[in-house]
Amino acid sequence: MAPEMNDGETHPGRRPAPPAAADAAAETEPAAAPAPQPGPGADAGAEESGVDAGVEALPVPEADADSDAGTPPAPGAEGPDGADGEDGADPDAKTPSLPGSHAGPGTTPAPDAPGVDPRVSAVRRVGAAGRRWRAVQLGACAALLAVAMTAGAVAVGALRDGGGRAVATSAAVSPGLLAGGNLDAGVTSLQAHLRTQPRDFGSWATLGLAYVEQARTQGDPSRYPQARKAFDTSLALRADDDQALAGLAALAAARHDFRGALADADRALEQNPYNERALCSRVDALVELGRYDEASEAAGTADARRPGIPVFTRYAYVHELRGDVTTARRVLTQALDAATGPGDIAYVATQLGQLAWNQGDYPAALAHYARALAADDGYLPALEGRARAQAASGRREDAVKGLEAVVARYPLPGPLVALGELYEARGAAGDAARARDQYALVDAWTALARANGVDVDLDTALAAADHGDRAAALRAARAEWARRHTVHTADALAWALHVDGRDTEALGYARQATATGYRNAGFLYHLGMIERATGHTADARAHLTSALELNPGFSPLGARTARSALTALTAPPAQTAPRTTEGGR
Repeated sequence: MAPEMNDGETHPGRRPAPPAAADAAAETEPAAAPAPQPGPGADAGAEESGVDAGVEALPVPEADADSDAGTPPAPGAEGPDGADGEDGADPDAKTPSLPGSHAGPGTTPAPDAPGVDPRVSAVRRVGAAGRRWRAVQLGACAALLAVAMTAGAVAVGALRDGGGRAVATSAAVSPGLLAGGNLDAGVTSLQAHLRTQPRDFGSWATLGLAYVEQARTQGDPSRYPQARKAFDTSLALRADDDQALAGLAALAAARHDFRGALADADRALEQNPYNERALCSRVDALVELGRYDEASEAAGTADARRPGIPVFTRYAYVHELRGDVTTARRVLTQALDAATGPGDIAYVATQLGQLAWNQGDYPAALAHYARALAADDGYLPALEGRARAQAASGRREDAVKGLEAVVARYPLPGPLVALGELYEARGAAGDAARARDQYALVDAWTALARANGVDVDLDTALAAADHGDRAAALRAARAEWARRHTVHTADALAWALHVDGRDTEALGYARQATATGYRNAGFLYHLGMIERATGHTADARAHLTSALELNPGFSPLGARTARSALTALTAPPAQTAPRTTEGGR
């Protein structure tokens, strides 16, 4: 066990019952012994694991056109990429097209080719707001988003049982390939391999993980149903496959179904106690359920069984949540020193940048993000973090350009809201409309995510409280709190109550959000504003001061509001004219 690694925390999970094994005679795979860890990119089990988000597109299954009829293949007749045939080895099967492309059979557009992903051009059009027909463009953007998502939603079908045995072959692509920059190549290889070896349950599990990674790194929830079907296919071939069970835990976590993720991780660990992805998903699920003590214990167990970068970063986050920034920084620094691959370096350096940002150390944050981008110049979490640090450092135009590039490839609520707030703070001609466009895209993304089984109540609450429907924000925050009690959900519920005018009720949740010692300027700002509204003037002054001292650029708009509120709280009371009595006394 690494000397400092004693505890940790976790995230999500959800799990429907797996299908029965396709073949009772399926061969049994021995539990894997501890092996060298593949790096955080391979850990699809945690949504914050930081897999290279620069991958622009991923070939996905699509139904093969029947040569003599337009009838879709019968359920279960498709291979890994839609090739028709009982064993998936159709020599004339076309290469799968990318979602949203109009390429004909036999063509595969380049991942970054123009027109491949309609979301990219749609977001760019919306980002150039201030021109005419803004509302029409927003509607078109939402429609394009929907087209992109549904176009990629052709499911991976379960294969017909041809009477063969489930196999795991050495030709299967290693899950570690998903950690690097060759995700597209790995998926293409997996699809080709599964056409000739359709009963390779291990490769079906790896393909499912690839879809989870694309969904996470591209912000495209339509990949989640595909991932689910790939895992189900693996488990139909071998019901006790720990990699598929761990993949289900990763999928549940990505969909914010943390109880399901925990259950799936536990099932995977029953089959293989050393499954790294399951160990990490278990930590993640417990963290996201607010069960921090259990998460610490789970992180210690993971460290004892599979010490390595995925475990170290979780251990660091557990300590950060408890206010132990020194230990978190030390562990992440050690992890970075041990990292060798570009994916690992980019991931851990970005985590260090985020830690430095949270503490208001912008030069250190920028240095860490620079190291991450030197390892992988397209790593989106580092690009987003650098833009936030640039904004806080006064480099607003650089930050705007950086975030515009991020949302063009990664249209998720966090960067969309950050860009909208930067537009509002800048206040140039057309910026107010540009900001509204970003907030409208948040609504489009959340609707599409819900349609693909993702729980987005926390995202909805945080974005809508400041930039949308306040009543909807409160409904979402209450729903999320009913599912899990974390510091983040407590903060979101407190703020939603505050903007709805329910400050007395909000105060308890705001205090609960800061009770673990987690040093977050946004939480302190929310607490201070709620205390101000409830007449706790001294506490409000202290917490608003702490927020601005900790991270003075935590939010372009929030920091400005905090300064104004603090000025009002510290100003001397207005002088009233002295009373005089008759006779001038």
